[in-house]
Amino acid sequence: LPEGTRQTKVRLQAEDGAHSSAILYGRGGERTGVGVNHPRADFSSHYLTPFLLAAGYAVLGGQTRYLGNDVNCEHECLCADLAAQVRYLRAEGFENVVLCGNSGGGPLSTFYMAQANTPVGQRLTHTAAGNPYELNELDLQQADGLINLAGALSEGALGLANLDPSVIDEGDPLSCDPALDMFDPANGYRKPPEVSHYSAEFLERYRAAQVARCRRIGAKAFQEVARKRKYKAKMAEPGFADLPLDEQNFITRQAAACNTLTIYRTMADPALTDLSIHPNQRSIIGLMQPDPQVANWSIPGFVQMMTAEGWLSTWSGLSTQVDMHKDAARVTQPVLSITFSADVTILPFVGKGLYDNAASADRTYVEVEGDHFGFRDQGEREGGIVDAAAAIAAWLKPRFPAAEGAA
Repeated sequence: LPEGTRQTKVRLQAEDGAHSSAILYGRGGERTGVGVNHPRADFSSHYLTPFLLAAGYAVLGGQTRYLGNDVNCEHECLCADLAAQVRYLRAEGFENVVLCGNSGGGPLSTFYMAQANTPVGQRLTHTAAGNPYELNELDLQQADGLINLAGALSEGALGLANLDPSVIDEGDPLSCDPALDMFDPANGYRKPPEVSHYSAEFLERYRAAQVARCRRIGAKAFQEVARKRKYKAKMAEPGFADLPLDEQNFITRQAAACNTLTIYRTMADPALTDLSIHPNQRSIIGLMQPDPQVANWSIPGFVQMMTAEGWLSTWSGLSTQVDMHKDAARVTQPVLSITFSADVTILPFVGKGLYDNAASADRTYVEVEGDHFGFRDQGEREGGIVDAAAAIAAWLKPRFPAAEGAA
């Protein structure tokens, strides 16, 4: 961190009562605060922080209520967490608040800004599971700008693109239909570093089968939600307290018990091995393991275990209410969208789509050399981080005032 940096641990409480945390970094005199966000990752020490401080901007490194564990993550509730961050920065006297969403934080920050820009009375009223959650009753203060750094279309869209449709039995991680196995040589797979090539016919069947599997998981999730809702309604009936205790206990347990969903093999996007799909400068490598096949068949994947409510809101591409491209149509504030050129996970159409769909008249799209984490195989290892930070600082300077005397 730059010399003279002060770090302030912040405890935040959302309007729905949930607690979250952050660290506010500043050196004094900053007029603009940048909030860096992700649904579950710890961004209290994000790699952008030293660069933005040096450029004269305060940084609020966010941690949401779902820090480190998104098993029950509902994006609708995350709007309350981001609202608490924006209110805090306003209360600290910052003239401008800019949201910076990195990876899963890109669609989250865009989702928040879309809802904050939506008039009260027209915002979402329910979670993706259909449970009441009134965003109209929350103080969703508008941010002044949006930065998307290698953000997904949504975690649900990312999950759907990577959901392995060859899983036959959801209870058996080894079950596999070879006709839908992207790692079967008969379907066009080649052992890396050789590039695979899948036919249009296979890809059409594969994508349709991904949707079908996602729909099956979703049906199970909605059944779980319906069961809990049914018994919660029984608990609210006037005669519930007069029932025998063992019957009360049965109803209470049915209303409260959570049958978690186990989702195997969630890193199986054919684009990982067939580089002709949404081409960029990526290599054949898994996001969390060098070998894409090993990444798909092992832990950690994108999602392994979820509550029904968390799956429907966050990782289901069919039911999530988050869509960065659609949400962008409600973002009128200045927008910067950055894509890493060798990203194996967030492909170029995503960041470019935010730029294309944003309602803002002030839109900027930048492509930076590097992988999803800003690393480079050649030259300076962290060169992508340095260049992305420089692009952000260059974008901020003419739009949002920095501290006097900043570099």
